[in-house]
Amino acid sequence: MPAYMIIHAKIHDRDKFVSGYAPAAAKLVEQHGGQYVLRAMGAEILEGTLPENGSVVISEWPDKASAQGFFNSPEYLEVKQLRNGVADVQVMLVEAPAINSSADD
Repeated sequence: MPAYMIIHAKIHDRDKFVSGYAPAAAKLVEQHGGQYVLRAMGAEILEGTLPENGSVVISEWPDKASAQGFFNSPEYLEVKQLRNGVADVQVMLVEAPAINSSADD
């Protein structure tokens, strides 16, 4: 079953984030079988307590185990250090069964 990693980030130093963490993380996402579905700035919070104008990243994975393998890999743990002091993030992982729009189900 596909899984989605959803990240909300409040970026404090966009230049450092874009030149250091982002490309290194993107390379590992691909190596671990993930692909980006969305990368966007300026998230508007309609309800809840996340910071305004954050960036949102959604990546799709073959399954939850693949996403967890990426997130817990020694390579990513090292790359993750590049965002220290540069961004505050919240990371969620959810499995997503296919949504069937058929009225017969």
